[in-house]
Amino acid sequence: MSEKPVGEWRDMEVSELVHRVVPSPNHGKRLLPVSMLVLHYTEMKPVESALERLCDPEAEVSAHYLISEDGEVIQLVSEAHRAWHSGASYWRGIKDVNSASIGIELDHPGHDEANGGYRGFSEAQFEALVPLVSRIVKQYDIPRANVVGHSDVAPIRKLDPGELFPWDRLAEYGLCLPTPAKFEHADPFHNEGAFLLALERFGYDITEGRKAIEAFERRWRPERIEGKPDAQLGAILWHLLLERDRGAAR
Repeated sequence: MSEKPVGEWRDMEVSELVHRVVPSPNHGKRLLPVSMLVLHYTEMKPVESALERLCDPEAEVSAHYLISEDGEVIQLVSEAHRAWHSGASYWRGIKDVNSASIGIELDHPGHDEANGGYRGFSEAQFEALVPLVSRIVKQYDIPRANVVGHSDVAPIRKLDPGELFPWDRLAEYGLCLPTPAKFEHADPFHNEGAFLLALERFGYDITEGRKAIEAFERRWRPERIEGKPDAQLGAILWHLLLERDRGAAR
């Protein structure tokens, strides 16, 4: 694993927000323009272990950025390239999410009890994340609805960044959609099938319905994850769809 000072990496445009550059060989050619940003957690400790894996050719995984719990921003792949962070995934008709996205890994133990168990994200990490996301969203004109978690684009396989990620704090900066607080209509969905079709319309892969619902809950109602629709979830989803159709969800 090689490391270069920021000013010496000529094939990568490096933002002033980056503290360190560690080139990963795990990348390819983009086939789509950037229209999404995907947030992950590493589920590995310490951070150097995650960094080593993201740069291991045999692992075949990477991300554009890794942010340590201390707030250090490490760039691994040029934004011009397709990093390998989402695997088999889907969002709003896009099957090659890696080609259409920037991937950010957050140094975090994840849900793995062997790493100490799931917990909140550090303040230093969040403070480093906000300006990075802000710059990326502005540069690529990414809609707020397309700033998502790994669990949103791969609900069958993934839980990250998980129910404790502070989405609403990120939304306060206008960098992702906020959780609806007031509803114009009650739950309009009469059964689970109708809810799932609406969930697919919003952007989720509903191949495994329960997993898709859990992913929606993890993002929009993190305090209660049951994997089945109810009146509150229906009202949230209906509000999100209305806002999108009005053009207010960018």
